[in-house]
Amino acid sequence: MKLFLIVFLFVHSLTLPGPIASGAPLSATHNATGGNLGFVSVFTVPAAFPTSVFQEYYVTPGPTTDGQPQPVISDPVSNVTYPFNLTDPNTRPTHGLDPVEFPSALANMTADEVSALLHEAITSIWDIAEASNSTNCSKCVASLLIGQTVAQFAPTWLPAVMTSLCKETGFQTADVCEEMYQPATYGAPWAQVLRYANVSGLDGHYICAFLSPNFCPQPGVAPYTVKFPKPRPNRTKVPVRSGERVKILHLSDLHLDTRYKTGSEANCTTGMCCRISSTQFSKNMAPPEISQPAPLFGSYKCDSPYYLALAALQSVEPLTGVSVQEPPAFTLYTGDLVAHEPEVTNGREYVQAAEVAVWEIFKAYIGGPIYAALGNHDSVPTNLESPHSIDNSGPLGQQFSWHYDHISRLWEHYGWIDNNAQSQASLHYGGYSVVHPLGLRIITINTDFYYRTNVFAFLHADDPDHSGIFSFLVKGLQEAEDQGQRAWIVGHVPTGWQGLNALPGGSDAFYQIIERYSPQVIANVFFGHTHEDQVSIYYRNNGSSQTASDALTTAWIGPSLTPLTNLNSGYRLYEVDTGTWEIFEAYTFYSDVSSFPALNDTGPVFEFEYSTRQAYGSAANWPDGEPLNATFWHRVTEAMEKDRQLASLFNTYQGKSSVRSPNCTSDACVAAKICYIKSGSTALGRACPQGFASVQSPYTGVNS
Repeated sequence: MKLFLIVFLFVHSLTLPGPIASGAPLSATHNATGGNLGFVSVFTVPAAFPTSVFQEYYVTPGPTTDGQPQPVISDPVSNVTYPFNLTDPNTRPTHGLDPVEFPSALANMTADEVSALLHEAITSIWDIAEASNSTNCSKCVASLLIGQTVAQFAPTWLPAVMTSLCKETGFQTADVCEEMYQPATYGAPWAQVLRYANVSGLDGHYICAFLSPNFCPQPGVAPYTVKFPKPRPNRTKVPVRSGERVKILHLSDLHLDTRYKTGSEANCTTGMCCRISSTQFSKNMAPPEISQPAPLFGSYKCDSPYYLALAALQSVEPLTGVSVQEPPAFTLYTGDLVAHEPEVTNGREYVQAAEVAVWEIFKAYIGGPIYAALGNHDSVPTNLESPHSIDNSGPLGQQFSWHYDHISRLWEHYGWIDNNAQSQASLHYGGYSVVHPLGLRIITINTDFYYRTNVFAFLHADDPDHSGIFSFLVKGLQEAEDQGQRAWIVGHVPTGWQGLNALPGGSDAFYQIIERYSPQVIANVFFGHTHEDQVSIYYRNNGSSQTASDALTTAWIGPSLTPLTNLNSGYRLYEVDTGTWEIFEAYTFYSDVSSFPALNDTGPVFEFEYSTRQAYGSAANWPDGEPLNATFWHRVTEAMEKDRQLASLFNTYQGKSSVRSPNCTSDACVAAKICYIKSGSTALGRACPQGFASVQSPYTGVNS
C-alpha cells in the first residue's frame, strides 16, 4: 500500500523469386504477387564504416578507437554544432541547462507557511496510509488530494516531497528516487499534473492505476462521442485501381544510441546495456568485469549503435532497389529516433543532436520525402507531451513547442514537407496533413496524447480530444473525403493489440474515426512502438462483429531497427497501387543479431525474411490480384484457427526470426495471437488472453 505514496560490399548470388518500380509507377500489366523484387535476397554489409556520411568526426572509427564513431553534428536549423561531451560514452552529462516549468502558486506563502504545509501534507498522507477502513483506491485518491494542495500552493516543493516519500517507503532505491523525482526529470511535470487534475474524478483514478495496479483498477472506456463535420455519406465513391504500383519504405524505432560503448557490458541487469554503467560514473568505480562485451554492430539488450544504423541503411538499395538515385515514392518513419536514454542524462540538446544524426543518415541513403511521426522517446522528459490548453497556451502549454518547431523545421529543411506543413507540425504537436504528388493524403499525429505513460494524458480524462489531436485528424480526413482522396494515417503508439499501450478513451476515439472514414477514405494505418512485426484489424461497430465482411482497415505495426529487446533488426517495403493506395505486397528484411559477436572481416548480413502474400495468401485462400487489406488479414486469422503452424509462423516473424523469441505452439497461444490481431482498441485487447503478446521475453500466459 505504500506504493501509492509515490505521487551487405559483398553481394551473394541469391535473388528473390520479380521487378517493381521505386518512385516511378509500374506498368499496369505488372504482376508483383509472386513476391519478386528482382534484387539480391542476401547482402553482406562492408566491415568498414562509411565515413562519408558525416563531414567531420570528433572520433573517427578505426582500429585505434573503441569502434564507434563520434561524428560532429551541426544542426542546419539552429546552426549549433553539438559538443563532443554531449555524446562521449566516457562522460556522463547531467541536467542543468533545460528550462524547468512549474505551475504558478495560488498564493504567496512565507517560508514558515510552506514548511507547515509540507509537514501537514506528509503527516496526513501517512495517516491515510495507516487507516484500515478504506480501500486502496480511496486511500490513493485521498492522498492525491493532499498532494494537489502542495502542487497548488507550493508547487516547487512537490518534487522534494515526492522524493522524501519515495525513500521513506522504500518504493525505490535512494538514487532512483533522487533521479526520478528531481524537478528536471518528472518532479516538475507531476506538479503540473496534480495542480490541474480532477483528482476526485476520472483523472485521479487514471493516476492511481498508473502508480500501481494494486490501487485503483484500470478505468474502462468512458462515454465519449467524436464530433464529425459531416455524417458518413450514404453512397461513397469506390476508389479505382490504377494498375500502377510504387514502392513505399517503412522504417521504425531506430533508437540511435550515440553513447553506445563497444566492449562495455551487453548483458547488464539494470539500466541501459552497452553503456558505461551509471553506478561506475556516480561512484567513480573501476571498470567492472565484462561478462558479454558489446559487439561493434549491436546486441539484443541494447539500442542501435552508429554501425548498425549505417549497416541497415546500406542494405536498403541492394535488397529493395530504392536509393537516393532511385527513390521510393516516399518513406514512412513511425517514431522513436532517440535511444532509451535515462532521464538523468537526457536533455533537449541530446534529442536534437540525435534527430539531426538520424535524418542525415537517412538522407545519405534514401531519396524522396520521409514522412515521420514522433515517438514517445522523441521528447524530454521521455513519454511526456502537454496539451496547449493546460494553461490556455501559457508557458506550460508551450513547454514542448521547442521540439515541434525544431523537428518540423528539419523536415522542411530536408525538403520532405513544405512550409505550410511545417507550420501545422509546429502547432499540432509534430502532426501534419500533406497531399503527396501522386494524390495520397498522409496524416501524421502525435500518439503520446493517448499513450498510457504520458501523465499529461490523464488530465481531462473524460475528453480524449482535450489536446485537439483527434479534431486535427478528423479535419484532414474530412478534407480527403471532400476532395475524393485516399488517406494513410501515420502514428507511433498502436491503439490495440493486447490493450496495454493506449489509454482506453483515446483508443476508442481513434476507433470511432477509423469507422467513420473507412474504407472509403482511410486505406491504411501505420504504427511502430512495440519493436515487433504486428498487425491489427479494425472492424465495423467498434469491433463487436468480427467477420470478413465487417473488416474495415488494417494497422501495420512496423518492425524496429533496434534489437531492443531480444529482437533482430528489420524494416519493410510495401508495393502499393497508386489509385487506391492499397498494399499488394509487403516484403520484410532483417539481420540476425545473434551473429554480431562473431563478425570480424565483414559487417552484418541483412536478408529477405518473407513476403506477406507468399507467407499467408495460400492458407487464407486469397486471390493473387486482391490487396492485402483488412479482409485479407481476417482470412489469415481464420486460417490460423485451422492451422496452428500458421500462427507459429506469424510468431516467428513477429520477432524478425530472432533466436530468442518464445515458441507459439499451444492452443492458448494461437487463440491469443488471433485475438490480438483482431483487437484494434484497448478495450478489445484487454479482453484477450494475456501473456502471449510480446516475443521479447518468455510467455507467461496460461496454456490450456
